[in-house]
Amino acid sequence: MGQARKHPDLICARPVVLVGMMGVGKTTVGRRLAARLELPFYDADHEIEKAAGMTVSDLFAAHGEQSFREGEARVIKRLLEGPPHVLATGGGAVTNPETRALIAERTVSIWIRAEIDTIVKRASKRNTRPLLQNDDPRETLIRLMKEREPFYASADIHIDSQTGPHANTVDLIVDALCARPDLLTAIEEPMS
Repeated sequence: MGQARKHPDLICARPVVLVGMMGVGKTTVGRRLAARLELPFYDADHEIEKAAGMTVSDLFAAHGEQSFREGEARVIKRLLEGPPHVLATGGGAVTNPETRALIAERTVSIWIRAEIDTIVKRASKRNTRPLLQNDDPRETLIRLMKEREPFYASADIHIDSQTGPHANTVDLIVDALCARPDLLTAIEEPMS
């Protein structure tokens, strides 16, 4: 495996948010991207579990998806109000209009996409995905993909998940960020 390409002039003045379906590699890619950008990394699902003191699956079982989405929106809002970092969101985070607006306004958003066969293969490796606990996870993923793609498509940058090492996807993201330095500049706060 080659050495990671460095881009010393790439400085993020705003959070970088990864969106996309479950199974596209947002968490793994996000960790590696954060290391490359020398930024902290957060995984929204992990932060939700920490705040709630229970797993995402347990939250869904005990309180339902709507309650989970409300908590998810609060956690993402809190994180995005902080200094620059890389954030891997849950696949359904973009279904919340306030979360979508906040991501659009305050972040560099990156949609990591993959073919349905890749998503099914990756997502079915873990039994911790509450929305796939049914008789036809593939059909569920197809339906969710159709519902969510219009929201994902509003991201600033679109990257196809690579079937090889996640480092390849990170390289594509870094190259895309280098090509769009305008996205990385600080947000101008309105004057009072």
